[in-house]
Amino acid sequence: MSKQAEFAVILKMNPMFADLGTDELQRIAGLCHTQQMAAGEVLFQKGDAGDALFGVRRGQVRIETGASDGSRLTLNFMGPGDLFGEVAVLDGQNRTADATAGEPTELFVLRREDFLAFLEREPKVAIKIIMLLCQRIRQSRKLWSMPQPLPVRLARRLCALAADFGSEVHISQEQLGIFVGAARESVNRQLQLWRKDGILDLQRGRILLQNLNKLTAVARNE
Repeated sequence: MSKQAEFAVILKMNPMFADLGTDELQRIAGLCHTQQMAAGEVLFQKGDAGDALFGVRRGQVRIETGASDGSRLTLNFMGPGDLFGEVAVLDGQNRTADATAGEPTELFVLRREDFLAFLEREPKVAIKIIMLLCQRIRQSRKLWSMPQPLPVRLARRLCALAADFGSEVHISQEQLGIFVGAARESVNRQLQLWRKDGILDLQRGRILLQNLNKLTAVARNE
């Protein structure tokens, strides 16, 4: 299988591209190039411009952020077949975390300028992607509007804050309670349980998120 065909398969597995036809996926995959990374090499840092989408062909990429004590927190691992940066390739906003190769890695790279130029030439593909994104927004709104238990509401709020501010969230438990419609005491009990599980740590006026994968699973009510 050619590299272009491999990248087309990775694109097809991602919800943003899932409804595109084979020919459309092949044309998008034809825009990509590959990038080799050594273990420990930095792909991008928090604050860098979101100028590309990446697919892992082989190896592993760690998505990390810095904690207030100078340590590094791993938010996620990206392995072969994983795609990341699909939102940045559309909106160009700054990266919200760091990405570092955990081992010798080969990436597929789709640059934002190439992808946007393609969408300008292929408006039907752009419309399909817009429709798919709208569908995801509707599904998300429906999911979030359903009555949910406190742990789910609390996890969703913390995940949303983490998306904006990183793993160190400056917020009081009283403020969190207002956000999720619960008493401070109830919020504190749940946070203490997550603290024991290693999901987060509590400090005065702030919450340090240590395992976003577990927190995201709670937010999704999995």
